[in-house]
Formats: sequence, structure tokens, C-alpha cells
Amino acid sequence: MKELIRHIDHINELLARYGVKFGIYKNNTFKEQLFPFDAIPRVIQHREFEYLEKGLKQRVLALNLFLKDIYSKKQIIKDGVIPEEFIFISSGYLVQCEGTTPPKGIYSHISGIDLVKGKDEEWYILEDNLRVPSGASYPMIARELCRRCSPETFKNTKLEDNRDYAGLLKRTMDHVNTGGHNVILTPGRYNAAYFEHSYLAEKTGAHLVNGSELFVENDKLYYLTAAGEKERVGAIYRRISDEYGKVLDEVVAPVDGRIFFIHNAPLTYANTAVIKPVR
Repeated sequence: MKELIRHIDHINELLARYGVKFGIYKNNTFKEQLFPFDAIPRVIQHREFEYLEKGLKQRVLALNLFLKDIYSKKQIIKDGVIPEEFIFISSGYLVQCEGTTPPKGIYSHISGIDLVKGKDEEWYILEDNLRVPSGASYPMIARELCRRCSPETFKNTKLEDNRDYAGLLKRTMDHVNTGGHNVILTPGRYNAAYFEHSYLAEKTGAHLVNGSELFVENDKLYYLTAAGEKERVGAIYRRISDEYGKVLDEVVAPVDGRIFFIHNAPLTYANTAVIKPVR
């Protein structure tokens, strides 16, 4: 660990060189900041991590079943477990999703469960983030640079390896792919998560696209390549904050003239994550 700490300044220089930044909007001004790197991580024992992993898998399964019930039979409301006003007045409830079943029946593909460890040494859940959470790319590249600068640390210490995250993400997208390319949606370089969008696209082999490159034809989603050719889209990785705005971009279907727009709510059209028709 001492060897790793000795390389902190060099690792921060590399993070700056590779453009590992996140953006912040404040007072209508966009500002980029370097990713704050700390070489000394929170250490979680293997046995404790296994316990957490089992509980989190169980929780994500339960949350997916909850969403399936809310958008179909609503048995949890009928049984009086949750008052209906808790659901229907929630900003996260989407009436457009009523009766819609996503591919493979999965509503939350990547979940961000925020944890905190209390003074009593017990773990507590702060919130369940079922939108595609951001931030995965930062520990990935930070660990990559740490490994490069201080290989002895990783050779002499038993650590869980996170280098397979990109492969796991690709498998997740392939699992629900409806036929076509995997794409990662980005509003562009001024989005706070743009580094993450481009990094994950590179690591997973997915195409990085923005809204102006997407269009719908015969109820199928396509994107236009740089050469002007259309390619079918089978799965979209959509990591865009809901606060980014109701309408992010316009897409015109060139065949029948209908106008579609990128909407920041999931599952609003034809089992895709981002398309909603405007009649």
C-alpha cells in the first residue's frame, strides 16, 4: 500500500491526461472537474463482501418484481402493502409504462444501491437507484492506472478484480438485445457523464450515439453512421439524468414523416429505452 501511496501524484497526472473528468452545472455554467482520486480505498473483507453481494442480488430481484407488479397487476396495492398514493404521485411513476413488459421481463438492468456502514458495524441502504447509475468508469480506470503505476501492490495483495466489468456490461446488453447493435446514448461532451459514456463505449465495443443520429422506421430503431448508412439498434445503454430535461433531442423518421423525440423515461415505445411517439 505504501508503494501505491507514493504514486498518488503520478496517478492524478494520468487521470488529467486521459481526461477523466465529470461536469457540473451551476448557475447556468458548465464546469469540468478532475476526478478526485484517493489511493487508500475503503477496505471490505472478502467474507463481508460475499454477505453484501448475496443480499444485494436478492434486493435487486425483489425490486424488479416490484416494478413488474406496479406496471401490471398491482397486487401489492390491492393487498394493502403499499398505499396507492405512494405510487401514483411519485415522480418516478410512468403511466406510459402501464402494461409494458420489457425484453426478458427485466426492468432494472443495472442498479446502484447506495450503502453506508454505521458505527454499529452494520450496513444500511440509503437509496435504491434503479436508473442506470453513473460512476462505474471512474473506479475502473483508477484501478487500471493504479495497477500500471504500482504492480507490486496488486501482486502482493489479494484484491477482487474489477477488470471484467466491461464484459459483464456487454453480456447484460446482449442478453436483452432485440436484434441489432448495442449503443450508448450520450447528449455530447458537455454532459456531466460524457467521459463515462465514451469510456464504456470503448470498453464494451458499443457504438456511441446521440439523439440526432437515431430514427425509427417500421417500429424499429436505427442509427445513422458517419458514412450515412443506417444500422439497427438492439439495446440502448441510457445513462442520462432525469433532471437533464424532458426533451433531449428530436429524431425524424424519414419514411413516414412522423416525429419522435428522445425522452428521459424508460420503456416508452416498442420495448426500447428512449423513444416516444408524437402523434
